[in-house]
Amino acid sequence: MNWILLLLALVMIACILCNKLTSKIGMPVLLAFLAVGMLCGVDGPLHICFDNYALTETLCTVALIFIIFYGGFGTKWRAAKPVAGKAVLLSTLGVFLTAAAMGVFCRFALHTGWLEGMLMGAVLGSTDAASVFSILRSKKLDLKYGTASLLEVESGSNDPVAYLMTTIVLAMMTTEISAGRMLYMIFAQIVYGVGIGAVLAVCTVFFLRRFRFETSGFDTVFMAAIAILSYVLPVLIGGNGYLSAYIAGIILGNQKIPNKKNQVHFFDGVTGFMQLMVFFLLGLLCTPSKLGSVILPALAIAVVLTFVARPLVVGVLLTPFRAKLPQQLLVSWAGLRGATSAIFALTAVASGVHLQYDLFHLVFCVVLFSIALQGTLLPLVSRKLHMLDDSTDVLKTFTDYTEEKELQLLRLPLEAGNSWVGAAVSTLTLPPETILAAVLRGGDCLAPRGDTVLCAGDVAVLAAGHCGEKLRHIQLNELEITPEHDWNGKTLAALKLPKEELVIHIRRGKETVIPQGSTEILAGDVLVMYCSKKTA
Repeated sequence: MNWILLLLALVMIACILCNKLTSKIGMPVLLAFLAVGMLCGVDGPLHICFDNYALTETLCTVALIFIIFYGGFGTKWRAAKPVAGKAVLLSTLGVFLTAAAMGVFCRFALHTGWLEGMLMGAVLGSTDAASVFSILRSKKLDLKYGTASLLEVESGSNDPVAYLMTTIVLAMMTTEISAGRMLYMIFAQIVYGVGIGAVLAVCTVFFLRRFRFETSGFDTVFMAAIAILSYVLPVLIGGNGYLSAYIAGIILGNQKIPNKKNQVHFFDGVTGFMQLMVFFLLGLLCTPSKLGSVILPALAIAVVLTFVARPLVVGVLLTPFRAKLPQQLLVSWAGLRGATSAIFALTAVASGVHLQYDLFHLVFCVVLFSIALQGTLLPLVSRKLHMLDDSTDVLKTFTDYTEEKELQLLRLPLEAGNSWVGAAVSTLTLPPETILAAVLRGGDCLAPRGDTVLCAGDVAVLAAGHCGEKLRHIQLNELEITPEHDWNGKTLAALKLPKEELVIHIRRGKETVIPQGSTEILAGDVLVMYCSKKTA
C-alpha cells in the first residue's frame, strides 16, 4: 500500500512538473498526463499491468461528474447569452450530424456494421471542454465575436448529448428496442435531466441563502454533494445525469450565493485533479503494443473528423447566423476530442457489446491526434485567422473571474469635537485612495451625498484599498459594467435592487458620479455597491 501511495505522489508531481515544460513548447499539458500514464503502463518502464476497464470507467465517471458540473458552474451566462443559440445548436444538432457523418464513413470506409459505425460517431461526437480551455487559460487567449463563450457553452453542453446517443446505440446493439421505448428513453434522458438539475439548483440556492455553516469549508463539501446528487437522482429514474449536472452547475454558478469565491477555488482545484487523474488512468489503461492494429483506421477517422466532418457541420449550422468565415474555421479547429470520448468508449467496452475494432484504443489514438495536433496549433491558428482579441481577457468569460472586488472598510466614530462633525460630505478631505462609503446613524445606514451633514455619534465608514478592519454586517463591492451587462443603458431607478443593496458611488473614467434615480448606467462604469449582510 505504501509503495502505491509513493507512486501516486510521484506521478502527480511529475505531471505538475510537465506543465512547465509543455507550456514552454506550446503543447497542451493534458498530453503530458497521457504520456506519464503510458510510461507507467504495461509497455512502459514500470510495467504496471492495469486492464480493469470497469474500474476505470467508474473512476472516470465520477471525475466527469465534477468536470461537467464545474463546466456549467464556471460559465458566465451574461457573456454566453449572445452566442447561446449558436452554441446549443452546435451541441445538439451538431453532435448528431457529426456522429451520423462519422457513422457513414465508418460503415463504407472501414466496413463496420451500421450500429458499430454509429457508436463510433456517437462516442466521438462531443468536444472536450477541459482540453480547449486549459489552452485558452494557460495562453490567456481571448477570441473575437464571443468565440470563447461559444466554445465554452458548446463543449460543456455537448457531452450529455453524446452520452444520450451512445446509450441509445448501445441499447440497440444489446437488446431489441421498439420505437416507443426509444422515444421514451430520449424523453426521460432530456426531461428528467433538465428538470431535476434545475429544481435541485433552485432548492440549493434557496437553502444556501438562508443557512449558515458553522464550520468553515462545509459549504464546499455541501456543494460537492449537490454535484453528485445532480447526477445520481436522474440516473436512478432513467434521466441523463450529465445533463442534470451541467444544468445545475450553470444555474448555481450564475447566482449570488454566500462564499462563492471559495467554491470556485475548491472546484478549480478538484476538477484540475480530476482531469489529471482521468488522463493518467487512460494512459495507464492503454497498451501501446495494441495501437498498431488500430492506428490506420484511427488516423483515417481523425483526419475526416477534423478536416471534413467538423468543418462541414460548423459551416452548415453557423452560416445562417452570418458567422464570419475566420470564426467558423476557428470553431472547427477548436473541436478537440478528449477525455469524454475515451470515457464513453470505456462505457461501450464495459457493456460487453461485440465490436469489430478495439474501440478504446481506436478512440485513444483519435484523442491523441486531436490534442497533439489541434491543441498544440490552436494559438497559432487563432493568430493566423486574426481571431485574437487583445482588448479583453478570456478569463472574463468564466464565473471564476471576479468582476466584483470586495473593498476593505474602516470604522471612524465621530465624537463631539471632531472636525468632521457639522461638516458637509462635499467639504471633507479624505486620505488618498479612500472614499466615504456609508454613514451609520443610530440603527440606520445612510448613503452619503454631497450635502449630507455629519453629526456627533455618527460612524463614518471609509472604503480603503488594501488594509483595515472588515465590518461584519456591511460589504462594499465594485461592479464593473461591461457592454453585455444587463444593467448597461438602464437608470438606477429601473434596477429595482433589493432593499439591502444600494449603489452609493459611480466611477466613470476620471469622474465621480453621485447616483440618483435618473442616473443612466453606461458601459465602463464602476459601481460601488453597499450590501447589508444577513446575520442568520
